[in-house]
Amino acid sequence: MGLFSTKSNETFPWVKISSIDQLNDVLLNAREKPALFFKHSTRCSISSMALNSFERYWKHDSDFCDLYFIDLLNYRDVSNEIAILTGVVHQSPQVIVVHQKEVLYDATHSSIDGRKIESILNQQ
Repeated sequence: MGLFSTKSNETFPWVKISSIDQLNDVLLNAREKPALFFKHSTRCSISSMALNSFERYWKHDSDFCDLYFIDLLNYRDVSNEIAILTGVVHQSPQVIVVHQKEVLYDATHSSIDGRKIESILNQQ
C-alpha cells in the first residue's frame, strides 16, 4: 500500500450515500443517533490521507455513531445538498457530524480528528 492509497473501505463500516432521498432519511434518523458524513474525493491524495487517518484512529463501533461515506466524484449533488441543509460550506475532504438537527463538528483536510469527534459524541 502506497503513502496515498486507501485501504479497502469494505473493512470499515461505512454506509455509502448515493441519493438526496437517502441523505434526507439519514438526517431524519440523526435525530436519534449521531450521523457522521465523510465527503471524499477518490482522485485526491490529500483526501485519501485524511480518510486513512480517520479510519486508523476511529475506535468506536457503529452503535456509537452511524458512519456515512460520500464519493464526491459520483455524488456531488448529495454533497451540495448536505452543504445546503447543514449550512457548512462544501470542502473536500470533509467530515460533518449531525445530531438532533445540529452540526456538532465539521472539519476539513488535516483538521479531521476522529479522537476529537469521539470526545464530542461522548458528551451527548
